[in-house]
Amino acid sequence: MPTDAHFYEPSRGHGLPHDPFNAIVGPRPIGWISSRSAAGHLNLAPYSFFNGFNYTPPIVGFASVGYKDSVRNIEATGEFCWQLATRALAEPMNASCAAVEPEVDEFQLAGLTPAESRVVSVPHVKEAQVVFECRLTQTLQLQSAAGDKLETWMVLGEVVGVHIDPTLLEDGVYQTAAARPILRGGGPADYFEISQEQNFKMYRPS
Repeated sequence: MPTDAHFYEPSRGHGLPHDPFNAIVGPRPIGWISSRSAAGHLNLAPYSFFNGFNYTPPIVGFASVGYKDSVRNIEATGEFCWQLATRALAEPMNASCAAVEPEVDEFQLAGLTPAESRVVSVPHVKEAQVVFECRLTQTLQLQSAAGDKLETWMVLGEVVGVHIDPTLLEDGVYQTAAARPILRGGGPADYFEISQEQNFKMYRPS
């Protein structure tokens, strides 16, 4: 690390034109989450903080900065779906991010088709090539190192059903780049696309 490295303590500000945290921790998978309210209203929203956290059973999670409709819906029903955001669906995914009232159906807003799921009651995006049907396992309100409660909630869910477009399977092996997944970068508008050209192989030491 060079001695002239830019150093800052987040609590005192970063001193840069844009907070670099999201750009450093990235690119990140997009948590494109569908849910349904207790009253039956559908919701579809992308979340910047998302990932997988366990193999068996498979568990995924996303963090919502603010107690938003997705968190409220999932706590009420115990179910949600995650859809893979791909280059072909980038614009509809972005449209579903609009700040609208809870009664507004983002499926309709983004021109997407709600499809019936197999295990959970929440519909998923029919146009998505990969979908996880999930049941809520935990909701955690994050806190600071000092123990202060933050206005951020982490939602964890067990994957109980998986839909995969067969064109993404080659000899039974899922091809990550084939779907052209997009990932969130830093800044106000940066995204990245995975392509086969970026692939390299590295095996674990025996």
